[in-house]
Amino acid sequence: MLSTPIPSPLTALVSNPLYLWLGVLLILLSAVRLLLPLRKPKGRDAAGTPPRSISPKPREKDHPNTSRTAAEIAAFGRFPDYAKLSGVPLPKPYPEFDIHKALPRPYRPFRWAYHQTMSFKKLEPDWWLELENTYISRIAQRKALFAQHGSNVLQALPGSEAACTELMEMALQFLVTRYPHYFTLTQSSTNASEILTNKILQKSFSIRDHHPLHVLLENIPEDFAITLPSPTTTGDYVFVAGVICSSLGWNLATKIGKTLSQIHAPVPDYAEKMSKSMDRFFSKLPCNAPIQRGSWGLEHGQPLYMPADDDDAHTHLRGGGVQDPLLKPEDVFLRVDWQTLRRIPLSGAVVFNFKALFTRLDEFRDEPGVPALVLEILEQGKRSLMLYKGTWHVEHVAVPALRAWKEEQLAKGLVQAGCEVATLEAYPWFDGWRGKWTSQQGF
Repeated sequence: MLSTPIPSPLTALVSNPLYLWLGVLLILLSAVRLLLPLRKPKGRDAAGTPPRSISPKPREKDHPNTSRTAAEIAAFGRFPDYAKLSGVPLPKPYPEFDIHKALPRPYRPFRWAYHQTMSFKKLEPDWWLELENTYISRIAQRKALFAQHGSNVLQALPGSEAACTELMEMALQFLVTRYPHYFTLTQSSTNASEILTNKILQKSFSIRDHHPLHVLLENIPEDFAITLPSPTTTGDYVFVAGVICSSLGWNLATKIGKTLSQIHAPVPDYAEKMSKSMDRFFSKLPCNAPIQRGSWGLEHGQPLYMPADDDDAHTHLRGGGVQDPLLKPEDVFLRVDWQTLRRIPLSGAVVFNFKALFTRLDEFRDEPGVPALVLEILEQGKRSLMLYKGTWHVEHVAVPALRAWKEEQLAKGLVQAGCEVATLEAYPWFDGWRGKWTSQQGF
């Protein structure tokens, strides 16, 4: 166990913990119908290959890869072929990638109307861990947050060791494959040591000298939350380890060690109507079917971490406070928390990871249909949901700007008059996103 405890992960997915978990729950329940057909024929594992002697027992197709002992996991050795084990391919190399120019892809996860089921998509293997030009400053910010908040942002409980190591190894395999000109991993001939070289930070890390979560903290600007079946209950999943540096209004320490049901206890009707379905989905999620989705909010500036006892967090979450009369459209940012959910193959842990991405509001101006869509949500959306998102404190600036850009797009023919406002056809992308994105970043 780490000398410093670790904070709670799952709530980090969105700015408000209840809204976050409700969103994830709806996604998971929706996913069940699509993921179940992905199960392989009887007698094959999640990668579709015949079982080996170390592989799970007969009924593990119903509880994927959750029965290996510590000795069985250790038998796979360091840095095994996780692509083969999970059935999720490694990413393609990205040689043209320039960390100093790279921009995040322009996710626009807006949905209208609210009766729609919250959307999720199959994870794109090339984009599991997405780096961009804020990498150096964000890593420094996250390290500073850990130095200040300790176990409120990073913590691992006993029994999570194998899952933490497995996640770290999978993440590093991704980095050295996707960005080989920036990351290299060197193993000694006897596998007694592994050195990660990070050419962006101009540092080398002796991996075995650091806890796996610290390796992630110092090299990957994303939050991770690890859940495992409880050994003392009927398999309820428990949040056991994580690094969470982008939560608004909560922290890791308030959630770690709790089951899904306990984490969701404040959610109305969860115990009666949702708990069993959520637990069933977690138990059946296959390794080869990771998912992704996004949540969003509008922010004044770029707030990354607001602990629950922070005055700004209380104002933000309650939708109160004062609307700044000097606020300008260029000071308002879209915050997207882009999230993935996957089972990792050896420990059977279910892992969330998520990253806060910020985009200036005025970027919407030339994105067809986006101003009208966001305006519709702000003006016609359920007020309680908007208060959850904390949009009130910027609406006095955002709404007039969006209305003006909507009319401007109509006048320019970017959108057709009379078109119904609805979720973007290529959700979460707007028409022409790739051209704009590549033009702005230069590759």
